[in-house]
Amino acid sequence: MQLTIRGKQIDVGDALRTHVSGALTEVANKYFNDPIEANVVFSREGHMFKCDVVIHVGKRILLQANAEANEPYPSFDGAAEKIGKRLRRYKRRLRDHHLNGADGVSPTTAQYNVIESRDDLDDEAGEHADGAPVIIADMTTQVETLAVSDAVMRLDLGNLSALMFRNPAHGGLNMIYRRPDGNIGWVDPAVAGKSH
Repeated sequence: MQLTIRGKQIDVGDALRTHVSGALTEVANKYFNDPIEANVVFSREGHMFKCDVVIHVGKRILLQANAEANEPYPSFDGAAEKIGKRLRRYKRRLRDHHLNGADGVSPTTAQYNVIESRDDLDDEAGEHADGAPVIIADMTTQVETLAVSDAVMRLDLGNLSALMFRNPAHGGLNMIYRRPDGNIGWVDPAVAGKSH
């Protein structure tokens, strides 16, 4: 596994690198023969240390977790524990992930934009002269064909707030999202179209 460990405005020493490398290798190898890569970033926010962990374990399977603590070691341990829990929850389906979505349908490429938040801006700021919002990032992503249960697994593993996917049951686009109460919402326009 290709492992990158870095710090933002903090020095990541050899002892911490050894701890991270050993723990991540143990967690990842427990469920996967050969994880592709992992990135660990330590940062400091005030008196707290934050650790962000991203592991690419297979074809379009990404695990993400983060944690905060008063010291860097516990912040990493907290993030690694979250990843371990998610892996245990989905271990059977992850081992067979190559069978899921084996319908031969290639993912669709979609464009998405990040729009500047207006929360901290004046009423006129954050808009073009024509009133359109300011786009601060323009990227592409893959919209995969997934069963709803697989989409929920990807949302959970990636610690995402929302995920768009193509539903193999009807070929239409669906979206799942994490609600403020912690539950997951599911938007399926095809079901609404059938009821009218």
